[in-house]
Amino acid sequence: MSKMPAIFLAHGAPPLLDDAGWMGELHAWANALPRPTAILMLSAHWTEKPTTLGATTTVPLVYDFYGFPERYYRVTYGSPGAAALAERVRALLAPHVADEPTRGLDHGAFIPLLAMYPKADIPVLQVSLPTMDPRELFDLGQKLAPLRDEGVLIVGSGFMTHGLPFIREYMGTGKTGAPQWSVEFDRWAVEALERRDLDSLFDFRASAPGMPYAHPTVEHFAPLFVALGAASVPDATPDTVVEGYWYGLSKRSFQMR
Repeated sequence: MSKMPAIFLAHGAPPLLDDAGWMGELHAWANALPRPTAILMLSAHWTEKPTTLGATTTVPLVYDFYGFPERYYRVTYGSPGAAALAERVRALLAPHVADEPTRGLDHGAFIPLLAMYPKADIPVLQVSLPTMDPRELFDLGQKLAPLRDEGVLIVGSGFMTHGLPFIREYMGTGKTGAPQWSVEFDRWAVEALERRDLDSLFDFRASAPGMPYAHPTVEHFAPLFVALGAASVPDATPDTVVEGYWYGLSKRSFQMR
């Protein structure tokens, strides 16, 4: 059984499925990894306290997006449930864990999984983010880290920048590049990650350039801290796998050793 990395990825929105380049990058990333025994998904789109476990038998999808063409609401992803993984997560997080057995995979989970593991043949468990506090999420990642030795791929699914109210000039116009606040935040994050400067990262609301435009709300940056906490090499810098911009937003994605 291979030890898995912990990863942070930009999950995109339904139109990612039509972006052959980005889909190819995600698929190639998955092919370069050992095959997971299961996938533990923490998405920006499910915040609930305490950490709550989703469906573990039949895993439905949550079409938590609005105003898109009907075909996106017919997308399916029939992954097996991950009941055994759920039991391990309960053991690692007890007593601060709950269950919501009808809660399926939201688009922060199933959109990137369609790119990475399109056969949907790996058990997937989604769990909620219980807080937006970076230090608490880092601690959560540390508690989940032993799963990596069991072949579990821990995925923090968010977006390196997510200033949706401020990218209208990029939506449907064909404009490329990115606004300065997105570029500045991305560069700052890369430098802080390379230095392993956790204090600056934890204090990103106050210390990062480009705020609050890069993250008017912070749930899309929050999954990064789970991935950082799950790192097995404390001083290791992340390996960037995907970079660039999508409608002006940084889609930087990386893995931790």
